[in-house]
Order: sequence, then C-alpha cells, then structure tokens
Amino acid sequence: MGPYPPNQGLESPGSSPFHSKKAECFMSVFFLVSFRELLLSVALGQVLSLLICGIGLTSKYLSEDFHANTPVFQSFLNYILLFLVYTTTLAVRQGEENLLAILKRRWWKYMILGIIDIEANYLVVKAYQYTTLTSVQLLDCFVIPVVILLSWFFLLVRYKAVHFIGIVVCILGMGCMAGADVLVGRQQEAGENKLIGDLLVLGGATLYGISNVCEEYIVRNMSRVEFLGMIGLFGSFFSGIQLAIMEHKELLKVPWDWQIGLLYVGFSACMFGLYSFMPVVIKKTSATAVNLSLLTADLYSLFCGLFLFNYKFSGLYLLSFFTILVGLVLYSSTSTYVAQDPRVYKQFRNPSGPVVDLPATGQLEPSVTYTSLGQETEEEPHIRVA
Repeated sequence: MGPYPPNQGLESPGSSPFHSKKAECFMSVFFLVSFRELLLSVALGQVLSLLICGIGLTSKYLSEDFHANTPVFQSFLNYILLFLVYTTTLAVRQGEENLLAILKRRWWKYMILGIIDIEANYLVVKAYQYTTLTSVQLLDCFVIPVVILLSWFFLLVRYKAVHFIGIVVCILGMGCMAGADVLVGRQQEAGENKLIGDLLVLGGATLYGISNVCEEYIVRNMSRVEFLGMIGLFGSFFSGIQLAIMEHKELLKVPWDWQIGLLYVGFSACMFGLYSFMPVVIKKTSATAVNLSLLTADLYSLFCGLFLFNYKFSGLYLLSFFTILVGLVLYSSTSTYVAQDPRVYKQFRNPSGPVVDLPATGQLEPSVTYTSLGQETEEEPHIRVA
C-alpha cells in the first residue's frame, strides 16, 4: 500500500473543486484590477483635459476682456516655474543625474526638444488669428496620427485592431463637436488668410506629436524630473529671447491690475500642473492615449462657457463627449506591445558608449514585450515540480 490513501494523491489538480474555485477567484480579482486600472487611466487623462480647460478659460479672459494678447509671455512664466522647481532639483543632485552631467551627455537633444515645445504652443495660439475655431479643433487632431507613426517607428509600439477602432471613434466624437459648433453658430469669422491659419495648426500639431513621443521615451528610460528640468532650462531661455524680440511691445500695453495678475497666476498654475502631471500619465498609459484623452478639453471649456460666456447648448455636445469617452475606453481596454529589435532600437541614454557585439547564436530575432495598464513586474512564473 502506497503513502496515499486510495483514490488520493493521483488526482489531477485541475479536476479538484478547490483548484477550480481558486482559479475562478483569481480570474475575478484579475478582471476587477484590470477594470480599476482602465477607469484610472481614463480618469487621469480627464484631469489633464480639465487643466487644459483652465488654461483656455484664463487665456480667453486675458485676450477678450483685458486685451492682453501675450501667449509667449504666458508660456515663459510656465518655463520659469519649471526651471525653479525641476532644474534646480537636478542642480543639487549628485552623480550621473546631476544637471551638468546630463548637459554634458545630451544637451543638444534637449535644446532641440525645448525649441520644439515652445514653437508648438506658439503656432497653435497664433493660428486663431487666421482661421476658425472649428478648423483649429479638427486640424489639431492631426497630432494623433503623428504620435501613432512616431511611436510605431521610433518607440516600436505595435497596435491592435481595437486600438484603431477606439481612435476612429474618438475622432468621430470630435467631428460631432465641430458640427455642433456650426449648428449653434459658435463659429467666428475666419481671418484674411485661412490657409495660413490651417497650416499653422498642422505645424503645431506635428511639433506637439514629436514633443509627446520624445517625452514618453524620456520618462520611461530616464526620469520625469530630468525631462521637466531640461524643458524648464531651455524653454525659459529660448522663450525669453522670443519674448524680447516679438512680444515686448504687447507686454507694455497690458493694463496691469490685480485681476489681470490673478488671471496670469491661474494660467501659470494650470500650465505648470499640466506639464508636471502629463509625464506621470504618459508613463502610466502612452502618448497616444494622452492625446486621445485631451480631445475632451474643448468640451469642458464649452460646458464652462455655457455659464460664463452664454454659449448656446446642443445635444450633440453631450453625444460628442460620450462618443470620445467610449473611444477612450475601447483604446484603453487592451494593451499595446513593444517589439524591441536590437538592430534598430536607439539608446538615448548612452549614445557615445561602446558598441557591444552580440554573440552569434543564430539569426537575431526581435523580442516582444507586452505592456499593460497594471503594475509592472519582472517576476518569473512559479513552476511547481512534483
């Protein structure tokens, strides 16, 4: 007689009621966690949209009520705040994360990225002088295909069919909002040269896409503080030069009082919050998901405008809002994956380092890493050996 009683010890674990209940419990917890992560990713994107709504409202008050048309100065204030908080943090760090060490290795890359970020903001704001609000809203969606293409070729992100379906649904929601603007008459006259305005929007959207993809790479491979510190350093420097050349006369015309000062403070707070919080959301989700989330910013501004500026309401706005949210849920419902091919993947961290020859063990195959909305883990699966 063996060590086990009859009919015990030889039973398959998978057929045990205990193991079956355990598997069901595990799956329930897994789906619950995934659902919470899905809601969290969508909610984080909406926080960014609300910050952009605050930026838009304060800018509207400054330009229309107080005739303070100073977009470069407003951006300059944000870059100064980034410099004071994040650049000084890098300056007091030790070792490889010190400001001077970072500048020594890749100063020119951050300089280019800072200029791109400045001009992206400037081009889109400038476009409002030439084209219509609807054109800006629709053409600004051009940032989404830019981010997708750059992520595909430079970050090696691979998408699934559900991601493209979610993107199309989000863009349809934006089209619905633009149609509602036309129906309710929320459409200002175009400027003398609408084509110039449209080209400015496309240029700004392209630069935004480049900046967002670079931001995603940096926050995933270096750090959020490094990105914001370098943007604060070069952004404040070059926007200060642009301010002195292009906007010093406008700044002198501003009728300064406590209300204007409060609006500038509100704008700077929202802008600083957006820049500080966006890397967190991008690392949690992706640059593509963030830009899809930001499509609702115009709708939040519209809902505020119903009470502040007596905008006309249309049911299409609600339809647009929920359509975009459905697209966001579809996009975030499944993970993308990254194909890391060592033959094409460029290392930003140490571009001047030695080239390491890989052992010739056969044909080099790209590896595939799946990303998810949950917490990252490097644990290997536990295998029980009888």
